[in-house]
Amino acid sequence: MTKKWHRVPGYAFLTVFALFSLFPLYFMLVSATNTSRDVLNSKLIPGTHLLSNLQVLMDQTNLGAALWYSSLYAVGTTVLALVICSIAGYGFEVYHSKGKDIVMGILLLAMMIPFAAIMIPLFRMFADFGMVNSAWAVILPAVSTPFLILLFRQASRNFPHEILEAARLDGLSEIAIFARIYAPTMRATYSAAAVITFMTAWNNFLWPKVILVKNEYQTMPMLISNLSAGYVTDYGVLMLAVLIASLPAMIIFLVLQRSFAEGMTGAIK
Repeated sequence: MTKKWHRVPGYAFLTVFALFSLFPLYFMLVSATNTSRDVLNSKLIPGTHLLSNLQVLMDQTNLGAALWYSSLYAVGTTVLALVICSIAGYGFEVYHSKGKDIVMGILLLAMMIPFAAIMIPLFRMFADFGMVNSAWAVILPAVSTPFLILLFRQASRNFPHEILEAARLDGLSEIAIFARIYAPTMRATYSAAAVITFMTAWNNFLWPKVILVKNEYQTMPMLISNLSAGYVTDYGVLMLAVLIASLPAMIIFLVLQRSFAEGMTGAIK
């Protein structure tokens, strides 16, 4: 009984900080149902203006198009990034050599370069190829990241290489080994990479804002930015847009949270 009482302060401490962490989410939910004046007055009770805020949001913006383009960019980036980075991580570890270690070191150094430093050359390159205002211009810069390659490489170190040798003796090609043995075994790592990539691509604002010159191709972060850029901001409508933009990433994380934790620790099943 005494040991249980010793845990009370710890649970109380965690409960308080959990409430602090959940409060912004609660305030966002409540604000989406209130008027702009209520939001400015920090009203913490749900209101009755959810449908009216939704109607104003749909009248002022092209909400459906923004959701479609955000989904297109996020899903496209996630799928391509998982394929490319997993193959790269697999190659760096399974076909290990000193030369690949040097290349990996260069990739890790590239993580230290801020995106703003390469944004203008990147824009000029896509402009020369006539790819401004295209989905590929948004997706391609994010399909191969040093972090994801490193994540798959580290996870591959726990992969039993004896299985690879046995598969080669059985006559399987390298592509078949990767697709039929390696990829199914690394499901947790794929889930972790999918969560990270999808959330990053979904919330990406700077690069789509630069490369998507036409407003009709805007994403949800761009739509939210436009809502707050006017002379008068309707904060109820703005918070509803933020809520809608937050839901896909929240759903993806909740569905894959168990696999996400396993993948980040390098677990292989």
